[in-house]
Parts: sequence; C-alpha cells; structure tokens
Amino acid sequence: MLDLNRLKALHAVHVYGSVGAAADALMVTPSAVSQQLAKLERETGARLIERNGRGVRLTDAAGLLAEHAERILALVETAEADFEALRGEVVGRLNVGAFPTAARGLMPPALTELRQRHPDLWMQLYEREPERMLREVARGELDLVVVQDWLNRPMAIPDGLSRKTLIDDIADVAVPLDHPLAGNKEIELSALRDERWIASSPGTICHDWLVFTLRAAQIEPEIAYMADEYPTHLALVAAGLGCSIVPRLGRDPVPDNVRLIPLRPRQTRRIYALWRTDAARRPAIRATVEALVRASATQENAWASEPELTVG
Repeated sequence: MLDLNRLKALHAVHVYGSVGAAADALMVTPSAVSQQLAKLERETGARLIERNGRGVRLTDAAGLLAEHAERILALVETAEADFEALRGEVVGRLNVGAFPTAARGLMPPALTELRQRHPDLWMQLYEREPERMLREVARGELDLVVVQDWLNRPMAIPDGLSRKTLIDDIADVAVPLDHPLAGNKEIELSALRDERWIASSPGTICHDWLVFTLRAAQIEPEIAYMADEYPTHLALVAAGLGCSIVPRLGRDPVPDNVRLIPLRPRQTRRIYALWRTDAARRPAIRATVEALVRASATQENAWASEPELTVG
C-alpha cells in the first residue's frame, strides 16, 4: 500500500521542481524528502528520480504517480473535512498565513479567541507576502490565508478558493509636522508631485501599487528610501526624509511629529481571508474566519472612535 507521506513528498518535488524547494514547502529537511522518495521507490519497485546535473529530475513513472498523488491528496483533504464537519468539532491543525500588517493587527486577537474557545485546535501562523500565500493555499501548504489587494489594482484569485472580506483599510499620506501641507484636512495626489517617497521593497505588492498609483496621477515617483514595515516608514517621515502612504492598519504607533492626512481620491486596500473551497466544511476553517471577522470589526470600531487624523 502506498504511504501518504511519501506521496506528499513526491508531489511536492513534482510541483516545486527540486528536493530542496519541496523540503521548504513541507517544512522538513531535504534529507527527509530524499528518504521518503527512496522508500517510495522500494514500495513501487520503480525508479522515480534520476540525477540531472547537480540536482535530480523525476522519471516518467514518477510523473505519472505524482498526478495520481495530487488526486489522492485532494480526496484525503475532502474526507478529513467531511469527517470534521460530521463531528462538528473545532479540532486538528490549521496552518494560517497573513501578510505583515495583518499578522500584527488582526491575527493576535483572532488567535487568542481561538485558543480560548477551541483548546483542541492547533494553530500555526506564517508571515508571508500575498502572492506567495496565494500559491501556498492553492497547493494545500496553508489552510487559510489573510491577503490584501488595492481597489485600484485587484489581484487575480485562483480557481478553487473561497473568500471573505474582512475589512477595507484606508491609506493616508504621512508627512512631517513642518511640511507645507501638514495643516490640510485632505491632500490631492497631484499636490505631492515633487515629494521624495518612502516605499516598500521592489517586487512587493505595496511597492508596485505605490508606483502604479502615482504614475496614474501623472507623477513619476522619486523613491528615496525603502523599508518593508510601516513603523519604519513613519520613523523616516518623522526624520523629515520624505512622505509615505500608510494604511491605517499599519500605522501604529504614530510619532508626534508626523501628520496623517486623508488623500483625495481615497486610497483603499481590501483585506480578506482565502481558503480552499474543498476544505470549507471544516469547522476549524469556519471558526477561524468568524474570529477574523470579529477582530476586524473591533479594529474598525477603534478607527471610528479615533480623533481627527491630522492631529499628530
């Protein structure tokens, strides 16, 4: 009988193209993957991997078995989801991913609630960029992810995933206290034409969105500094080194000498949870989504009770 863990190892090598990449996806060592493949070769009596330069490649027999493994693993996931749904208990292990500001702003209260309400549910959190999480949840490496996209630049969602909008996160421009526009109640993007910008790293969704948005406003951005965490953006703004567009979920704490001012037109990113539709019957998925919805509502209520944004 074929061993499920060995089929997982073979399928991961098939999907990712190397033993090392498969090991990273499965969160094990390359040696562990190689051992699983060697045992699977003995089980099947077929040669599954061949040397290819410094790496390995799958044989035709391995490719055929990997295709069957994909269907088998999908059926196992469906069976597990159906069984959990029948029991109606929030149990088992859930691998959850979130992009950095959601990992900091939404996940702690949601995870705390889940631990208190469902002590038999084991949660593992991974901080990732949205594009990577889309691949990982679609392939079954993560069970549920919290991702974001911007309303003026939506992200394509793969087939087979379900989604739930959690919160609309408005972004404001951060300027130093002595900036000529610091007293404005709103700022047009066009008024920021000559600014130096603080941005996330190239290739991240927020960097690409900023460049896209400024160019759509006929502004060729001068990006002077790059940092991936919004508190670092705010520290650089406080030092008078440039401006940044900061979503409200990522802005705390705000230095005293920084002003946050709403933009016109309003810039908004949508934050939502994604999971595989085949796993939607799992009570653990439903419970996690509900906890995230409550954490998001609490955050929105906190924003509504805050004083005027331009009071730094």
